[in-house]
Amino acid sequence: MNIPAQKILRALALLALLAVAPTWALPAAAPLQLNLRTLDGSTFNLAAERGKWVVLNQWATWCGPCLREMPQISAWVQRHAAHVAALGMAYDGITAREFAQFMRKHPVSYPVVLIDLESPPTAMPEPQEFPSTYLLAPDGTLVKHFIGPIDGAKLDAAIAAARTLHPQWPAP
Repeated sequence: MNIPAQKILRALALLALLAVAPTWALPAAAPLQLNLRTLDGSTFNLAAERGKWVVLNQWATWCGPCLREMPQISAWVQRHAAHVAALGMAYDGITAREFAQFMRKHPVSYPVVLIDLESPPTAMPEPQEFPSTYLLAPDGTLVKHFIGPIDGAKLDAAIAAARTLHPQWPAP
């Protein structure tokens, strides 16, 4: 039996998409809403980022894998700044002053927020493990939930898989 190459490619694309299927899905009628004050005093409003790929990275200052992935995410975000936004969300019981000192030692190219552990954002699940990262498509839908460290290659692969079904979404 001779299967046309196009059918094989479609099947492989579908398998790739299934491999990056989200483990947590947003309800279609209720898009994720985040409006958080960042370390620099500005506001990160997720709705304002529609049209871009968005990386929501949940981490903690005491998490070694988190600290190792931060420069990689930062470099990837810088390379794709025209089509990518990111937010670092530190789940830590430290003061705002301690957080600012920490970020001076570990700078990133994207905004960061210190999450109040007593009243974390209810719009998304609290992390069960660190790091935990959500990749949202330009229309605000969840593409992939990563548990554990990520890098640009993992983000690129998840975006490539998502774009097989939505080629109108921009490449980062």
